[in-house]
Amino acid sequence: MWLRRFIEPGRPAGTVRGWAQACLLLLLAGCASTPPQVEAPVAGEEGAVLREVPPRAQTLYEQAIAALAAGDTVDAQLRFEAFVLEFPDFPGAYVNLAIIHAKNGDDRAAEGSLTDALILDPDYAPALNQLGMLLRRQGKFHDAESAYLKAVTAEPDYALAHYNLGVLNELYLQRLDVALQHFEIYQGLNGADEEVEKWITDLKRRLQDNQRTANMTE
Repeated sequence: MWLRRFIEPGRPAGTVRGWAQACLLLLLAGCASTPPQVEAPVAGEEGAVLREVPPRAQTLYEQAIAALAAGDTVDAQLRFEAFVLEFPDFPGAYVNLAIIHAKNGDDRAAEGSLTDALILDPDYAPALNQLGMLLRRQGKFHDAESAYLKAVTAEPDYALAHYNLGVLNELYLQRLDVALQHFEIYQGLNGADEEVEKWITDLKRRLQDNQRTANMTE
């Protein structure tokens, strides 16, 4: 459904070839196997089943998505704000606004837009995933984990939330086994990704090394 489209950060670099100039690369330091995160256009099919949509709403939404995909966040923000004034019942528009606010460094506005989306649909996985990313940036790692877990509980096949759970558990919570689990789920959902496969191999090696060390100290 067109109203479920959003331009969502959190996607591995290897999956968005051709968008390098339009993407903001957020390098995560601290672990050689940790993937970068990239903001890139994603046409999603996530979210609750929507009612019949007026043609005008479809036109306005597609225009806003096109502006955001082109990197014109000012125009996109104006278009999404106009959209929610006229059609306030679609959570995807609020998620897009949250992404724009986050790109502009306005976490308070981003959180407000995500709250609006979750009021409409408390189980809307894209909003929960974005909330997790916001909380992670604020250093609230366990709250971020809760948001991601709610996303995959509501929508078990929501690949981006599994990816972000992998990042969170490897880098910030130091749970390599849990990180491996979520990266493997992401890989299964997202298809063959050579970079993610390398991270999975490295995590398995590190877990084996840790187990050998633990056995030697017993």
